[in-house]
Amino acid sequence: MRWPGKIFNGPHGGFFKYAVVVTCIFVFIMFFKPGTNVIRWIRSGMEIHRQEKQIRMYNEEIDRMEHRIKMLTSDRDTLEEFAREEFYFAEPGDDVYIIEP
Repeated sequence: MRWPGKIFNGPHGGFFKYAVVVTCIFVFIMFFKPGTNVIRWIRSGMEIHRQEKQIRMYNEEIDRMEHRIKMLTSDRDTLEEFAREEFYFAEPGDDVYIIEP
């Protein structure tokens, strides 16, 4: 007789069959019970991962913006270039060409 057969057909076979059935019912309830179930835990974990990725992306963007602010407040050439590109500022005598798409 093979190993699984000994467990289920031995002197304590009834107990092991009962334990397997109860365990299967418990697992089924954990997966499909409304509210706190395993599927909801998995979805929550995926949502947390997505939001953490978004937080990292926003932190990187904040760092880039802080660097740009630092450059604009400390370097006159960078500030002048920014003003010319974004607001079409020009010094007297400069020709300004604006090409719109």
